[in-house]
Amino acid sequence: MNAVSLLAEIGDVGRDRWRGGYSRHVFEPAETELREWFTEQARRRGLDVETDRNGNLWAWSGMPGPGAVVTGSHLDSVPGGGAFDGPLGVVSALEAIHAVRGPAAVVVFAEEEGGRFGVPCLGSRLLTGSIDAERAVALKDPAGMSVAEAARSAGLDPARFGRDDEALSRIGTFVELHVEQGRGLVGLGSPVAVGSTVIAHGRWRFSFSGQGNHAGTTSMADRRDPMLPAAEVVSAARRVACRAEGARATVGRLVPRPGGTNVIASTVDLWLDARGGVPVDEIVAVAREAAAAEGCAVTVVEESASGEVTFDAGLRRALRSVLGDVPELPTGAGHDAAILAPHVPVAMLYVRNPTGISHAPEEFAEDADVEYGARALAAVLRDLST
Repeated sequence: MNAVSLLAEIGDVGRDRWRGGYSRHVFEPAETELREWFTEQARRRGLDVETDRNGNLWAWSGMPGPGAVVTGSHLDSVPGGGAFDGPLGVVSALEAIHAVRGPAAVVVFAEEEGGRFGVPCLGSRLLTGSIDAERAVALKDPAGMSVAEAARSAGLDPARFGRDDEALSRIGTFVELHVEQGRGLVGLGSPVAVGSTVIAHGRWRFSFSGQGNHAGTTSMADRRDPMLPAAEVVSAARRVACRAEGARATVGRLVPRPGGTNVIASTVDLWLDARGGVPVDEIVAVAREAAAAEGCAVTVVEESASGEVTFDAGLRRALRSVLGDVPELPTGAGHDAAILAPHVPVAMLYVRNPTGISHAPEEFAEDADVEYGARALAAVLRDLST
């Protein structure tokens, strides 16, 4: 078995016939099926599998203990995501773990994308204590189910969620392999790169409320339509981000209620994803001004925020000494590795993506590059364990 074959094994799990690509959300059937698949694959390799108190999966080679070499990624996806984001790191880790001399583990973090409950890297944030457990278990998905309810349905006890010093202390070094989510490697002549930094990023929820009414009988002058200030925020996000070098701002999700074609919405929620120094306060000011002009109210809640992360310099040198003069690349994508970085030495490997597209069905990596990445990860892990 190799990494390409392992990816092919899960190629039909969670296919999204409406969006295209894959929708694999934490504790839902597709992601649960992938957890079961991972457990089976790990046990075939003689690994001992356990689920920690926060829903993260660990497959151990040797006795768990301090100083272990740990690798892995995630199995969940964004709605309609690609085949490689997350699973590539997991299958590569399963193939590479045999190279470690000493205690080692493959970890699968829960809810990395935030595709169900809105907060990215939820499993690693809980593990490290960078999110309050009481807040985390109260998060709800679009259907109104809370993290606590979903966790119980998966056989977990949400009362035990929170910082896990025992699990954290076992990690001596953590290396995450991931498909590149951009075009940095295209044209550089290398199938892999070492990660250097992750830019600052966060998510904000804007909730506009107005007056729901009939689309045909309500005059334009009598409307308090929350869709209008919401539209102003969508436009302002692009405008404000374009003025800040290296910044990115996106509104990828907007939910009107009740959502009828011939109904003026009563409320509109939208989510702003802002990265790389976007002055979010300017966008908030636009929202408040536009809401007031339409006779609507608005509340803004920061759902998550992470500062810029620089990966461990010594580990980066170690990886490049093993792999040769491969490029170092920054990224605008968030990762569990970035959440762990303030607590343990962390490094990242990126595998070339010739399309440069991610979080979409067109995300891709060549078979040869997938296998090269798995071998590179094995070489790195072997070196770190000696």
